[in-house]
Amino acid sequence: MTIGPYDLPPLIAILRGITAPEIDGIADALFEAGFRAAEVPLNSPDPLASIARLADRMAGRMLVGAGTVLTPEAVTSAHEAGARLIVSPNCDAAVIRRARDLGTVSLPGVMTPTEAFLALKAGASGLKLYPADVLGISGFKALSAVLPLLTPVYAVGGIDVSRLAGWRSAGAAGVGIGTRLYRPGDTPSVVSARAQGLVAAWTAAVE
Repeated sequence: MTIGPYDLPPLIAILRGITAPEIDGIADALFEAGFRAAEVPLNSPDPLASIARLADRMAGRMLVGAGTVLTPEAVTSAHEAGARLIVSPNCDAAVIRRARDLGTVSLPGVMTPTEAFLALKAGASGLKLYPADVLGISGFKALSAVLPLLTPVYAVGGIDVSRLAGWRSAGAAGVGIGTRLYRPGDTPSVVSARAQGLVAAWTAAVE
């Protein structure tokens, strides 16, 4: 299966703090476990080098992105490094527009209906519900009730293997998983075990 620029896999690995030399082993572990999307937050060490290495290794196999993208200039730099997914913790119309102008997937962070509709008006590909553990599943359901039908919403923040079924059952298109999957210095074998558990839990969740 080839992952295209607008394919949105349900599980997104958030590799905050990763370094370029770690990329190969961690990326292989994630792919073999079933992950098809990963982002390197821009507040990681030398993030553009890590994005470039990840994009090169996973070309056509994984949607590679940049996270914590706060400015249009950062969007351009991430895109030049190979990112085709732009994820932000906030809703900034200029960031969304730059991402879409460059042909990348845009997932801005939202918590309220106002932010959600502003993001969609600016051209967002989908929405990142953040922090998801604060709004909760009940809050997500209330927000979803007013969104356009089939709007992809990804829950991010406080997601672990025990919560996947609840979010999927509630209608989340997917989740972004950070420290419950990868922490700086983790070995590929450790990440592999966590990734396999997360993929199995998502697959087994009631749709």
